[in-house]
Amino acid sequence: MPEGDTIFRTAEVLRRALLGGTVRRAGAQPGPGLARVPSVLRLVGARVEVVEARGKHLLIGFSGGRWLRSHLRMRGSWHRYRPGERWRLPMARASAWLETDTAVAVCFDCADVELLTDAEVVRHRALRSLGPDLLAGAFDADDAVRRLSLEVARPLGEALLDQRVMAGIGNVYKSEICFIEELNPWAPVGSVGPAAMLRLVSTARRLLLANVGGGRRVTTGVPGPGRSLWVYGRAGRPCRRCGTLILGRRQGEQARMTYWCPHCQPGPPGELASIELA
Repeated sequence: MPEGDTIFRTAEVLRRALLGGTVRRAGAQPGPGLARVPSVLRLVGARVEVVEARGKHLLIGFSGGRWLRSHLRMRGSWHRYRPGERWRLPMARASAWLETDTAVAVCFDCADVELLTDAEVVRHRALRSLGPDLLAGAFDADDAVRRLSLEVARPLGEALLDQRVMAGIGNVYKSEICFIEELNPWAPVGSVGPAAMLRLVSTARRLLLANVGGGRRVTTGVPGPGRSLWVYGRAGRPCRRCGTLILGRRQGEQARMTYWCPHCQPGPPGELASIELA
């Protein structure tokens, strides 16, 4: 699933391509979201006024008070083309598309895309429940710490993925942030002190901001192939700090992989049970 930095970068690309343009053509494949709202064809003739990321949601706002919201989940992606340029994927995989005089934007393989009114955006449950956006200019670190501290009994790795706590962290950053701050992702949030929690939130924001420019995601400070991440995807390989083998195990209801170093990130007794290397 794309993380907050990827969605932020996608919004910037689409903003440069679409902002201020008038929609000349638009279309969509039938889907759960678009079946419940006015046809996307009503966007024809509207001007693109806003393109923004809110956590992992991408919103395109149009004159006339309409919005196209997408959440890419595991498989979705936005592509940008010139008018008349051949798409890299077949139209059968296109969830929605917009064309102005200068650009074409296509959302592929996205089951979570819908057309909303101004009022529906304000009331939208997923958008309203978002925690502070780590990439927002006015990010509220204190509110993020407050929200995280409420998850007392929840494992830290699970809590970090909850977009209601703070928006933008995905599976890669979850593992990398915990490693950098030497916090065990299986430990309950309540075991993390206020100062450590604030450092964790600050590290999360710093890493996402450092990676909005594109290219290989880097958390180690070393951008070379195979050297850019501390623990993510490295189960069974030596820790870059201490040489202990990195562990990996599925965590939470969604069974997302979590990676950590048992020496650098000591945790609760019994945490080594049922380890799954991947």
